[in-house]
Amino acid sequence: MPLPAEAREERAVWLRLVLTPGIGPVAARRLLEAFGLPEDVFVAGRAKLAAVLDAARAQALLAHDDARDAQIEASLRWAEDEHHHLLTLGDPRYPPRLLAIGDPPPVLFVRGNADALSLPTIAIVGSRHATRAGLGHAQAFARALADSGLQVCSGLAQGVDAAAHRGALAGRAGTIAVIGTGIDRVYPAAHAALADAIAGRGALVSELPLGTQVQRANFPRRNRLIAGLSLGVLVVEAARHSGSLITARQAAEFGREVMAIPGSIHSPVSKGCHQLIREGAKLVESAEDVLVELRAQMGGASARAAGGPAASARGLAGTREASAPSAASASLFAALGWDPADADALAERTGQPIGAVAAGLLELELAGLVERWIDGRYVRSGR
Repeated sequence: MPLPAEAREERAVWLRLVLTPGIGPVAARRLLEAFGLPEDVFVAGRAKLAAVLDAARAQALLAHDDARDAQIEASLRWAEDEHHHLLTLGDPRYPPRLLAIGDPPPVLFVRGNADALSLPTIAIVGSRHATRAGLGHAQAFARALADSGLQVCSGLAQGVDAAAHRGALAGRAGTIAVIGTGIDRVYPAAHAALADAIAGRGALVSELPLGTQVQRANFPRRNRLIAGLSLGVLVVEAARHSGSLITARQAAEFGREVMAIPGSIHSPVSKGCHQLIREGAKLVESAEDVLVELRAQMGGASARAAGGPAASARGLAGTREASAPSAASASLFAALGWDPADADALAERTGQPIGAVAAGLLELELAGLVERWIDGRYVRSGR
């Protein structure tokens, strides 16, 4: 559907600002602070613009640019789809949490439900090379938290990101993905179907122009938006130099809660989580630990609402609604016996995939039926 003329003009001037070479979020903020709205920027004159930025960028802002005009037109055509949105800083739907990060993107490209960006959200991030147990934890935590009313945000990458998105898609609150390419690109390409599912149950969002291909430098920008959109960040698995640690530290700078799941002292993808915990991140062993940190910020979403993790856990003890997951979890509980065992041993005993074992153990833990020792083994709680 074509945009109304007024909306088209309003978005076009914002696009002209952000699509000018050399004008990133920081420069745009300086210009807006100095002059007001984008239309005020473009009538300020070269000398005033140069006083805020520099002569080269002042010239670029005011010069005729065919390539920029073509990008603006392509973006406006893209926004004519009812599921595509250009959110500017002046749009009432612009997510309020991003306004507090210091350099919010002047324009967001959103595919899906634009209102999803303002819902209570938890970021779940981690290694692209996660272990089977880590993937299971990401998926199980995401589903439990989504069922508790927390939308899950991640970056559509391989490994933990994809597992978190899939877990949240199976839950109640859905998921959003912040991507490091143009909104019309999917990376990795193998996640095209996952991206479609996310757009249907939440949103895909990017600050980058249409057509932007994969560039390493864009992923820190993506990570800052993941942190900014969320109430807190949960790191599932991460090596010492993982991009997930950048996300976590940006979250701390924004005043968000930072949480991490501990792992084996011998695992390289646990080193980053342990480092975060040493630096003050909350050690998390269950979905309830996350909810304790974020419940007050969830805007009325109750962690014990019907369908939440506590309700699902109680279902293990006998509610009809939980009969499907209870079968696999009951099998794990029986296989555990009364001696400690780790997830790999239980996978071998039951024949279940390690991801299903991790999910089942989390469910049993939430129900209070098992406890997780610091060495990663599980025992019956004796309750």
